[in-house]
Amino acid sequence: MNKIWLFMVLSSLVVLIFVNPSMTLDSMISASASALELCLELCGVYAVWLGLLEIVDATGLGKKLAKLLRPIIKKLFRVDNEEIEKMIALNMSANMLGLGNAATPMGIKAMQKMDDGSGKATFAMIMLIVVNATSIQLLPSTVIGLRSAAGSSNPADIVLPTLLSTIVTTVLGISFVLLCDFVSRKFRRRKK
Repeated sequence: MNKIWLFMVLSSLVVLIFVNPSMTLDSMISASASALELCLELCGVYAVWLGLLEIVDATGLGKKLAKLLRPIIKKLFRVDNEEIEKMIALNMSANMLGLGNAATPMGIKAMQKMDDGSGKATFAMIMLIVVNATSIQLLPSTVIGLRSAAGSSNPADIVLPTLLSTIVTTVLGISFVLLCDFVSRKFRRRKK
């Protein structure tokens, strides 16, 4: 992947040098400034939501959230461990708020706890990956932050389309995991 990015950057620079050499340095400086500005704006969004998630965890709301989501988590992930359920609940909450990067640490902790040492992904691990990749977003805060930073006149007008599309992808993703698990178990039974 690094080679692809290197090729893209170098080819862009070569084309820019031949097409408009005077713009090369200006383009590089303005792109760097824009990237830094965007990073700072997103840091503010993440600081607020990560702080909120830390407060949720420190006050015990994470355990209450896990208890609230326990029937769904037990049915979907087939786990029976309070710590794993708590990490999955916090992960799902962060994803629902549109904070995929903030959800990553909880997802990694849950994956580590679900690892059975066999070197193979368990059903719960696969389900967590799919739920993370397709997660329902009630409030796509990162995308709203990006749109706001880009100067959108109404950055939050994507909430309904995002909600509808993520519901569809989550339902389809979960259905495919369940279908693959069903087929896999049936195939294993036939082999015996």
